[in-house]
Amino acid sequence: MKKWYLFLVSILLSAGILAGCGNDTAEPKKDGEEKVEESTETSAFPVTLTDAADQEVVIEEEPEAIVSLIPSNTEIAFELGLGEKVVGVSDFDNYPEEVADIEKIGGQEFNVEAIIALNPDVVLAHNSGAHNSTEGLDQLRDAGITVLIVNDAQNFEEVYDSIEMIGKATGATEEANQTVEEMKTRLAEIEEKAKSVEEKKTVFVEISAAPSLYTAGQKTFIDDMLNLIQAENVIEEEGWPQIDEEAVIEKNPDVIITTYGYYTENAVETLLSREGWQDVTAVKEKQVYDVHSDKVTRTGPRLVEGVEELAKAIYPEVFK
Repeated sequence: MKKWYLFLVSILLSAGILAGCGNDTAEPKKDGEEKVEESTETSAFPVTLTDAADQEVVIEEEPEAIVSLIPSNTEIAFELGLGEKVVGVSDFDNYPEEVADIEKIGGQEFNVEAIIALNPDVVLAHNSGAHNSTEGLDQLRDAGITVLIVNDAQNFEEVYDSIEMIGKATGATEEANQTVEEMKTRLAEIEEKAKSVEEKKTVFVEISAAPSLYTAGQKTFIDDMLNLIQAENVIEEEGWPQIDEEAVIEKNPDVIITTYGYYTENAVETLLSREGWQDVTAVKEKQVYDVHSDKVTRTGPRLVEGVEELAKAIYPEVFK
């Protein structure tokens, strides 16, 4: 329940273009003249970025030590091949498995002293929590540490922006561009397959189990994913509303998706045996599936995997 509470609180609330072109140009040497050499070097650094807090951030040299304050930033950093440079992560980080051996710097209230002791070149903060961490972030800046606030992405295009920003800040521009292109390609393939869906299914996504029943409404990543694969979200409210069981039963969804199976034992079986739900189409036809919450809510590269999991669960005949 502690894990669920922390999760719910959190959702509610290049490759450095090092073109080192050393150009040696020399005229034929005349008697008594010294050879004239000209060398021109271009580097990705220093880099100047405008972050999500609308602050101009200057990164003088390619970072060698990075602290990430939120799991999505960490996953992006590892995807860009920066794992060996990540020296600190949040208590919530759980992917990839290498983060288990990286220094933890706290949760929503991060440990300023611990971060300073790690001597990072850059701290990757996040706009979802920056307004609650102003004092701590200022302390980091006062200690001479560069702080970059990454945008709180609300759609795939903004996720791409996050990836590109982290890429530019860390000298991994080429890797960032490649990651974005791969995500776009995979999503386009999924969307193309979804065109063969002949009859849309209605879907209810359960974020937490009864009695505190929360769901994913309109204008969430989950809703965007459902639309992308030609499925219909039965929830009309925006965001992450709490809903009573009777309302779900009345909506009678074709498919129910749970997102808490990785920390709640037998999530699907428990829902299938929930009292009073036996006449709901999804329950009656055993169309209840669990997907990993991180893949459908964490704004990083694995969101594409989340779309694929939803697609296979809802339309197995199309997405084999």
